[in-house]
Amino acid sequence: MSLPLQIKVTESIKELRQLQRQYGELIGKRLQVLIEIKRHENKGSISKRDLSKNTGANHNSIVKWRRQYIEGGIDVLLKHGRKGFKPSILNKKEHEELASKLADPTNGLQGYKELLDWVNKEFEKNMKYTTLYEYARRHFKTKIKVARKSHIKKDKHAAEALKKTSVKK
Repeated sequence: MSLPLQIKVTESIKELRQLQRQYGELIGKRLQVLIEIKRHENKGSISKRDLSKNTGANHNSIVKWRRQYIEGGIDVLLKHGRKGFKPSILNKKEHEELASKLADPTNGLQGYKELLDWVNKEFEKNMKYTTLYEYARRHFKTKIKVARKSHIKKDKHAAEALKKTSVKK
């Protein structure tokens, strides 16, 4: 059985804790590994399996993080390389207009195809059906078919008059 890899962590535990609070959960595990290595410097080095048990990180990730730290220091370890989410296809103003259109019971939209035509014409976009469908479901909790309480062109006064003149049995 080979000996554990010996690493000299130059930062103090206090500095690593500060960085851990600053960078959050994604980088926090990496810094927790460095903290564990720093704690075991006096006793000798700690194996990747023991680091895995103490931190809850996968041992393969620990090998990768130790190598990154040896090659590039703390700066390389603090970069995660994730890009993030794509920017939204609709800006805030367009989002609010779409929200008001969907919330209006008299809008007369029969489905997502009519909504897609309205969005493409109103905002001068060339949005795909699936993109709009997912956007509307995610942001507005819309569904394909929803029964209306009453017809959108119903005359309210005529309905009241009918109620008054109808005979109760």
